[in-house]
Amino acid sequence: MNPLALWARTEWGPLGAAVRGPLVALRWRAVPMTLGAVCLTAALHVVQNQSWGHAFVRSVGVVRAGDPLGAALLRTPLSLFVPAPDLPVWGALAQVLCVFGLAEICLGRRPTLLVAYAATLAGSLYARVGVALGPGRLLGLPASDAQVVDTGPSAAVVGLAVLLGHRYHAHATAGAVVVAMVVEVLLKANLAGKEHLAAIAGVVVGCGVVRAGRRGPRAVPPGRGAARRP
Repeated sequence: MNPLALWARTEWGPLGAAVRGPLVALRWRAVPMTLGAVCLTAALHVVQNQSWGHAFVRSVGVVRAGDPLGAALLRTPLSLFVPAPDLPVWGALAQVLCVFGLAEICLGRRPTLLVAYAATLAGSLYARVGVALGPGRLLGLPASDAQVVDTGPSAAVVGLAVLLGHRYHAHATAGAVVVAMVVEVLLKANLAGKEHLAAIAGVVVGCGVVRAGRRGPRAVPPGRGAARRP
């Protein structure tokens, strides 16, 4: 086996093994939630590009840092599936199909939606905090970013990709995703790239909290917990 094939097997072998069985046995029935997400994303894209549907999609699924917090939180779940109107929709659909599909099989439906929502929410909340801080402070954003529409499915996709890479030891792939987001911020300095990094940070922090909770407090052997008196 040549070195490149060996590397690919080492990097993606565990993930491929986890996905292969359910896909062979169930085919499309293995990812019903993902197929629903793809259909919903496509439907929202069509509706928001109609004169009669643009305002409706913005009112139920578009989040901006300048929106009232309550309204933004209510719109955030649907905002996962509202693609950016100025980008090719096929890119968003391909991302949702591939990454959500892998996550649905490997993590389960509810954990996939939970991580996707948490990643999107982390990006949205960062934008709100960054605008409040202002451009003169660390992590601050210009006031104009308050009217920029959030990232749509991409923040969720990035967060899920990093989590899958970490869980299935595809560390080079997860690292490449992080590096790509950093490069995006350095080259474009746009809000979307910064929200992607915030989404990754949110997923990493969440994984750390879950891991710490599973470990729990260590038992202290009898006689060692209290200081001995002379």
